[in-house]
Formats: sequence, C-alpha cells, structure tokens
Amino acid sequence: MPSCLVGLVPPPAALHLLLRRRCMASSSAPSRAFQLRLNPLTGDSEWLVVDEAEADGEAPATSQRKLLATTSYLDMLNDAARNRAYRRAIDAAVTDPSSRVLDIGAGTGLLSMMSARALENVGGEGKGSVSACESYLPMGKLTRKVLRANGMEKKVKIFHKRSDELEVGVELDSPADILVSEILDSELLGEGLIPTLQQAHDELLVKNPKTVPYRATTYGQLVESTFLWKMHDLHNNEANAADGIWLTPDGTERVVSVKPQQHAMQCDALEDEIRLLSEPFKVFEFDFWERPKSNRETKISIKTTGDGCVHAIISWWVLQLDSAGSIFYSTAPRWVRQSSIEDLPQDTKDWCDHWKHCVWFTQGRGAPVMKDQILSLRASHNLTSISYELLNTTDEAWSGNLKGDHLTLSPERIALYGDRYWRSALITVVKNALSDRSLSTCIVADDSIFLTLLVSSLSPSSKVIAMFPGLREKGATYIQAVADANNLSMDQIQVIGKKAASLTLDDLKQKKVNLLVGEPFYYGSEGMLPWQNLRFWNARTLLDSMLSKDALIVPCKGILKLCAMSLPDLWRSRCSLKDIEGFDHSVVNEILGACGNLPGEQQSPCLPYYVWQCGYTKIEFADVGICHGFAVWIDWVLDEKNSIVLSTGPDNRYWKQGVQLLSKPVEVSPANSAVHVEASFDPDSGELTFHSLFS
Repeated sequence: MPSCLVGLVPPPAALHLLLRRRCMASSSAPSRAFQLRLNPLTGDSEWLVVDEAEADGEAPATSQRKLLATTSYLDMLNDAARNRAYRRAIDAAVTDPSSRVLDIGAGTGLLSMMSARALENVGGEGKGSVSACESYLPMGKLTRKVLRANGMEKKVKIFHKRSDELEVGVELDSPADILVSEILDSELLGEGLIPTLQQAHDELLVKNPKTVPYRATTYGQLVESTFLWKMHDLHNNEANAADGIWLTPDGTERVVSVKPQQHAMQCDALEDEIRLLSEPFKVFEFDFWERPKSNRETKISIKTTGDGCVHAIISWWVLQLDSAGSIFYSTAPRWVRQSSIEDLPQDTKDWCDHWKHCVWFTQGRGAPVMKDQILSLRASHNLTSISYELLNTTDEAWSGNLKGDHLTLSPERIALYGDRYWRSALITVVKNALSDRSLSTCIVADDSIFLTLLVSSLSPSSKVIAMFPGLREKGATYIQAVADANNLSMDQIQVIGKKAASLTLDDLKQKKVNLLVGEPFYYGSEGMLPWQNLRFWNARTLLDSMLSKDALIVPCKGILKLCAMSLPDLWRSRCSLKDIEGFDHSVVNEILGACGNLPGEQQSPCLPYYVWQCGYTKIEFADVGICHGFAVWIDWVLDEKNSIVLSTGPDNRYWKQGVQLLSKPVEVSPANSAVHVEASFDPDSGELTFHSLFS
C-alpha cells in the first residue's frame, strides 16, 4: 500500500494565505455572484467572483470547476432511471401546442429541452414557450452552453434568477400552465420545495396547472441497528468505555448530540446490520399541482414485526411523475424495492449518490418493543424538514430550543467520541507523555473537546489552552457546563477561540508550550478531504516559536496512504456524459469533474466520500478484477515510537476518504499487475493533485 509520510515539523517556508479582493467597477458591469472559498490549511476564506460575462468563454475557470465538481449534478445526470421517468412524464404532460412551460431549478437545462422537444412534437413550435430559471450563476452559465450545443438556445428562455424573482409581465409573458421541477433533496423538503411551490402557485402559474412531478409520498420504517445507535447515543457509549472522561455527564446527557433532524445516509450498505421492526408505512403526501401547506402533523399507528429496540426510523420518498399514476421513481432502500409489498411502486435502478435514504434517531438507548405491539408515531413537517416522535415509549420529543451550552456534532463524530478504542488510544498517549515529563502548558490546537477534558483531567496542575478556532464561544460555554462533573476547575482551562496565526506569547503569559495536541478535528470541516486536517501541521508551524525545546507533538506525524479499489457503482455515477435522452451533454464533463473517455490527460478531481457507502466496493484483488480508482486517507501516528496509530482509511466508517477515479478502469490481478501513481501536495492550498495514473 503506497504511502507518503508527513512529519509535523516546520516546512521550508511558513504557509501563507493570499487574499484576493475584487469589486465591480461600475453599476453597468455584468451580473456577478460571489462564492466563499475556504483555505483548509488555515481556516481562512476568500470571496471568489463569478462573472456572467465569462459565460461564452471556452475554458471554465479552475475555481468554477472545483465548485461544480463537488455538487451532485453529475451523479444526477448519470441516473438513467430518473432521466427516463422525467422524459416520459413530460411527454405525457405536454399535449397542447400552446403550452407555457416553466422549469424551476433548471440545472443543465435537461428538463427544459425535454419540454421544448415535447412542444415541437405536438406542433407547438412558435406557439408555446419554455422558460427556465437557475439561480446558481456558475450552473446557469453551463446551462447556456448545453442549450447551444443542442440547438436549443432560442427555444428555451433561461434566467439567472430565483423563481421568486420572476414576474409575470416581466420575465414571463403570462402564467405558466405546466411546471416542471427537480428541487428535491434526500429528505424531499430540504431544498425549499414547499416555499418554492407556494410562490409559484401564488405568482407564476395558472389555476390547476399540470406539474411534473405530480405527487411525492414519504415513507418510513422502524429499525434496530447497533451501528446507528452508536451514531447518536454518546452518553451510554462513553459509559460503556468507563474511562473516567465524560463528554455528557449524568444530568447533561444531551449537552453534546447529533442535530435533531433527518440525516442522509446510504442505508443499503447497512442491510446486513439492520433488523426491521415494522413494515414500511406512509407518512406524508405532497401534491405538486396544488399549493402546499407550510406545516402539517399526523399520527400513525404502526404494528411491530418483532421484539427489539427501535434505534432509528429510516425514511425515503416515491415520486409519482404523471397524473395517471403510471410513472414512478423511488429512493427506497434495496430491501424495499426488492420486496413484494403491495401499494409500493416497484422499480429497478442503479446505485446513485445524489439521493440517499434518511435516518431519524430515537433518543438514548432507543425504544424497546415487542412483536405485534401497536406504536403511535407523530410525524410533522415545516417548510424544510420532517421530524418524528414515538409516543408512549422511552423516546422523547426534542425541544426546538437548545440551551446555549449544547453542541451539535455529526453522527460520525458522536460515534467516534463514544468509541472505546479511539478514546483508549488518546488516553494512553497522553498518559505516556505525562509519565516522563512535567507538564506546565498544553495547547489543544483544534476543536477537540475530548482532548481538552482529557489533558485537564490527567494533569490537574497544568494550564490547558483550548484554541477552539471553530467552536469558539460555543466551546467555552460547553466546557463550563461539564467541568464540575469531570472534577475540573475553570481556572485550569482557558478557551482562546483563535486561529494559530493570531496567537501570541501574551496569550500564554510568556510561558512556553510543552505539549501540543489535536485529534485533529476542525468544527465545520467534516465534508473536507482527509489530508486537509493537516491544518494541524500548519498550526504547529505557526506556533513553533512558542514551543519548548522538548515539546511533545500529538500526533507526531501523518502518513498519507492510498489503495487501489474496485468502485464500479461510484465510477458509473461519475463517468463522462454523452447522450442523455437524446440531448448531448458532453460539454459539461470537464467542469463537472467527470471521469472516463475524456480528451487529453484530463483527470477527474479527488473528492471526499464515505467509501463504505459507495455501493459495491472491493479492496483486495485476490482474483482478476477491475480497478476504478484509489481511496486516499491519512493515518495519524500519535507517539514517537510509532506504536499507536489512528487510521482514517476505508475500514473506519467514521471518516470520509478521498477518492481519485481513473480516466479508464484498469484490469488487475495479484500476480502481474501494477498501477503507478504520481502525485504532488501543495502545502499552501492543501491540495493533492494526481498527475498520472496508469498501468
């Protein structure tokens, strides 16, 4: 397994941030949008300007390629079942030659072009119209390119605006009688479906319009899963660890928790670890053809199918795209789609990543149930989300008002903080460090609440300075809330709430630091590539002058590793586009970061994924197989003896890995195949670039 070692010592030159500021020169300047970009190694940010005047340029700016490559557009366009369902439903809806079609959230313009073609097929050219809006300017620029490539630029009117910025009599000649849209996320409502439909029905559509989709129905199912339990019940998991460090002391069990919401996750990967405790049940129906309500509540009676403990509700949705009820698209888990349950549309579709399943966690240890027990579930929704509460069980409703000392973390971080092995590794390293030296000043350089409490507990006489560059005041309030339960004095802990570049010896009262620690973890950076946590390396460099000569650094080094993998589902979802339902999309491949069959030596970008959720995967090639790309991660070496290592690789499901897909899959075998990799790492930007991948 190839690896690259990064020792946490100062690089040849200190890392720096180049700030760029651009502004409009006059009020007559073309339309512009601003995109915030974060430098992962410094935590600093800069505003990038996206200019509509560049829309006709042949080569998209590097910044735009990176931004759009991280979106779900490419995966969505590779979803053949979705594309086919929309095409059939649009053809069925457009029957009047004078139809006025409005496409909200046009993306590449695929649905707009389907609508324009359907109008032509019924003799509507020159009679009907197709208008589309796409508010995200980089995407809107790409829409125009796709329209031109298909000779549709005069058949579709595209506006770089939100739908609530459109006006009948200004952008639209008259109210639309057909609405096509695809503004759905994994939960269904998170992209603003309800307020968008409300405004469209109020301002942009005729009464009783046709819509594609026609209706969406959400479903749920009760499940038992130890893995899902660990992702939300930190209190009981750290009680099982029994190591004396309490992130959630008795009486403050919810002071650290997952956010009370549905969490998107590929639950097919957990099929063998999930025990179903009910049949699927219907939750809400949303009719696109009428104005939706902002809030609703319903109670559902559910008969359990076995004894167990309800740890979570897994949910999904089904689209009915046509009014006749013959065209469906489902995001249901594989075990539902392959079942013979009546009243649930059956379909077959490939793995895709743009729409996952959703998980709602019950509280604490879960809700114990017995077979054939009747449970009452209260479901409610607001403008953007759906929530659940099991009634008459140990599951408690979440209060909408969280206290000021409450921290919300990702399910993966909650599971990690409750993991006995992970906690034990850090405890062992800190204990060993204290066994042969006197500790006076320690800096926790990241946002680790665990290390702050750990060092303070094991070294009561030392001063612990928590930088908390992301948590800031939240972190300080949290530490105060749990200090007494951990027998700590707040005189011992100082929360700075600063980045390393802003720290001075005055903050340390002119004392040198003899222990610098980090997990590393930076609040709000969970979606980044794993090596971008080398921000800890940057912090160590900036703090070099404040460290004592014998200062101990934990972790002491990071090892960048990669392994070849078979990733057929992910590769298919990211492969280059050609014809989609009769429309050429090859112009989007470069800017959307496609892989496979690209001109020259173009490489798709390395993107962050939970590899275990990427459909079918295979690491060890015991037989002849196909290599689709590489998983890339960091192993953190905690001690100077290299005896304690925390890996963030594919076998560890609490971290994302970087995935670099090949331009062309390679057949490999353990006997006679080798894949050569050349890569470079830029310490200024935190970017890892693969220059060549070949066999």
